[in-house]
Amino acid sequence: MKTFSLVSAVITTKNEEAVIEDILESLKKQSYRNIEIVIVDNNSVDNTLNVARKHTSKVFNYGPERSSQRNFGVSKSKGVFILILDADMKLEKDVVLECVEFISKNKEVGAVIIPEKSYGRGFWTQFKVFEREFYVGDQTIEAPRFFRKSLFDKFGGYDTSITGPEDWDLPLRMRKQGGKIGRIKSYIWHNERMFSPWKSAQKKFYYAMHSEEYLKRHPEMVLSQGNLLFRPVFFKKWRKLVSNPFLSLGMFFVRILEMGGALLGIVYGYINKRGS
Repeated sequence: MKTFSLVSAVITTKNEEAVIEDILESLKKQSYRNIEIVIVDNNSVDNTLNVARKHTSKVFNYGPERSSQRNFGVSKSKGVFILILDADMKLEKDVVLECVEFISKNKEVGAVIIPEKSYGRGFWTQFKVFEREFYVGDQTIEAPRFFRKSLFDKFGGYDTSITGPEDWDLPLRMRKQGGKIGRIKSYIWHNERMFSPWKSAQKKFYYAMHSEEYLKRHPEMVLSQGNLLFRPVFFKKWRKLVSNPFLSLGMFFVRILEMGGALLGIVYGYINKRGS
């Protein structure tokens, strides 16, 4: 049975003029029509805000981090359901419809996972696209983006003290209190743009600096998420590795760089915290 409850799509941005049009257009083309768009920017200096205002009147500026932006966006939304998105994404046309129908038919479900695939351009991007293919269907990596707003508010939204792992922290807190999480078939496509392993390593460094609280709270995730080099899902899908040796070698080279960045971030964060 179809429902027409309002869905609030909350998008966080920071200098995203090159990609934001794609996510906004894909929302406008959804087969489910009752969607409001809420954009929370973080002091962009490019044309992001001008593009955003062509599609919605709900454009705000808030920071300092993504978790705070998301929670603020939800507080400004009016939807029964919340869809959390990044600016460098686009949705297949039935994503919102499938989420609403699934969660409406399954009253015990409070959040829904939307599987993701990557695309982009450039030599290094092919390895990130290949890596992302391993994670489809792996609940230790996939995190829900669609929530009942009432449940999102009950758990206080995303933990603003965590940057990076907040996507996983919220659903883990939900699951540990008996919350049920579902999954749909339609995809979100993530634009890796011109992927750079060096910039990715820098990002891992930054996220790892703030990972101590997350790993203390969820120590069971150290193996599946903390081990950046060889996650358990690679063992499960070993045939995919051996049948694509070039892509596998490239992927692991990238992951070695990312792991190096993360380890340095953990050490730096530890030293910085103990020194303060």
